[in-house]
Amino acid sequence: MKPVIALIGRPNVGKSTLFNRLTRSRDALVADLPGLTRDRHYGEGRVGERPFLVIDTGGFEPVAKEGIMHEMAKQTKQAVAEADVVVFIVDGRQGLTPHDKTITDFLRKSGRSVMLVVNKAEGMKYTSVTADFYELGLGDPYVISSAHGDGVADLVEEMLDIAFAQRPPELEEPEPDVRGIRIAIVGRPNVGKSTLVNTLLGEDRVIAFDMPGTTRDSIEIPFERDGKHYSLIDTAGIRRRGKVFEAIEKFSVVKTLQSVSEANVVLLLLDAQQDISEQDAHIAGFILESGRALVVGVNKWDGLQSDRRDEIKMDIERKLNFLTFAKFHFISALKSTGIGPLMKSIDAAYAAAMVNLSTPKLTRALIEAVEHQQPKRKGSIRPKLRYAHQGGQNPPIIVIHGNALEAVGDVYKRYLEKHFRETFSLTGTPLRIEMRSGKNPFDKSSK
Repeated sequence: MKPVIALIGRPNVGKSTLFNRLTRSRDALVADLPGLTRDRHYGEGRVGERPFLVIDTGGFEPVAKEGIMHEMAKQTKQAVAEADVVVFIVDGRQGLTPHDKTITDFLRKSGRSVMLVVNKAEGMKYTSVTADFYELGLGDPYVISSAHGDGVADLVEEMLDIAFAQRPPELEEPEPDVRGIRIAIVGRPNVGKSTLVNTLLGEDRVIAFDMPGTTRDSIEIPFERDGKHYSLIDTAGIRRRGKVFEAIEKFSVVKTLQSVSEANVVLLLLDAQQDISEQDAHIAGFILESGRALVVGVNKWDGLQSDRRDEIKMDIERKLNFLTFAKFHFISALKSTGIGPLMKSIDAAYAAAMVNLSTPKLTRALIEAVEHQQPKRKGSIRPKLRYAHQGGQNPPIIVIHGNALEAVGDVYKRYLEKHFRETFSLTGTPLRIEMRSGKNPFDKSSK
């Protein structure tokens, strides 16, 4: 499981700026808009071979009793409960405030590992910027500038050392093949995930996730169908921003993101009774970015009029056009219609994601593609694509070697991707193509 880092502090201390730097994104811009800062915001970061999840939070008022600040405080408290390490950010230019002391009292009682970080310290001496904050009793402060990046690299290394040290070593699974294909079912709330789980299990099983204390785990349920072994990972409904405001939810969003990363195949469930939303596209984008194999189920298809079905299909084609590699199935989890073809697509997506392609076969397919359509020249240079081999699985990675491959454009890469998909029947999985150019022995500048 990836360690979880929570960024905590009062308003405007630079939490979102640090979040964006850790995740190498600009996703946290929402935190600066009034009314939207109540939500926890999740992102992924990586340092070398060590991935982690980051939670950005709104301004924290631990003692708030009502209104927006109370809802924000509940979100922050939930983030602290989910975190392995809490990064408590204070403002070095404003100095220590009573608000910082209140937050410290809460964090001390939480039992979590806390790192005190003094932000906005660019151009200031360590001793002068940290002197007041020793009063909090949280040890030596880390001094950074999240806007300029000063001290951030050392901070990240230290917080990951602490996070990984707290996690017990993961045990080898004695019989990984018995678990079979791991299927994470994801989607917005109320799209029918639990109903689909019950349908696949063949029993009316009540999943006890509504009780306090179970919100931090996704439950993995093994089952067998037609002689094949599977594991279902039922996950939280990923809510639209502005709607996730309960401190204890049915499931944890963090666990949902982790479940996607750890699954072999992700089943994205959509609701045919509602239009395809921006949140559906966000979830699909996260799955695509994670590289997981994907099957899309459009649930509650029964009972829709033909004109409404046509509208939904057009909506899907317009808003999820980047999922052309995935199979779409129109099902009813309640009435068990369309489940058989859905499971066949899951099997096919898993097989495509875990495929082993030999170098001779890939090279022959590459030569066929080039003979049919050569890459365009870039000035006087035409790229030479010589041979290909497989560089990884889940998702499959095809590494192409040759000369001047940096001149190969995105359009041609998409052409190659389509050709490899059709040649090897790679449906249901993202496919990544890497170009590696050899050195030109006649280029004196490369010596």
